[in-house]
Amino acid sequence: MRIIGGKLKGIRLQPPANLPVRPTTDMAKEALFNILNNRYDFEACTVLDLFCGTGNLTFEFASRNAETILAIDQDYGCVNWVKSIATKHSFNQIDVRKGDVFKLLKQLSGTYDLIFADPPYNMANIPQLPILVFEQKLLKADGLLIVEHQSNMKLDKLNGYTETRKYGNSSFSFFENAE
Repeated sequence: MRIIGGKLKGIRLQPPANLPVRPTTDMAKEALFNILNNRYDFEACTVLDLFCGTGNLTFEFASRNAETILAIDQDYGCVNWVKSIATKHSFNQIDVRKGDVFKLLKQLSGTYDLIFADPPYNMANIPQLPILVFEQKLLKADGLLIVEHQSNMKLDKLNGYTETRKYGNSSFSFFENAE
């Protein structure tokens, strides 16, 4: 896993092999950030990273000086890994929490410019993520929710949906706040 942009561009991170994750590929991550670079000034962005896993996207946002990043994962190993790398590289804007994403979404307050969700592909309730985000009003008026999922899954009937970008077996579906 490498950081593709920002102040730590090019740095390779080696997460423990025993983490229960499927990190976003560098190709898909690079394509995603090409889209986001044209739309956001990361230094003014608040980010919520759901199912953060190895922190692949969390560290990418931090390397680009995102204002604040809340990273959530249910696995202790993932949470501890992300905390250790955040400390090592002085990413003070990263707050990492362990917990069930669906439960925490119902408890969070505040709004975010960018919300990224990369749930396990075999999770049945992936379509609930955009519904919960909009019900809880977690996305700013000009914010963007990005859900990574298997390419054979269709989320285009959900409120706020704008487009899907496919990268092999992985796809990113984009949602905007309709308010």
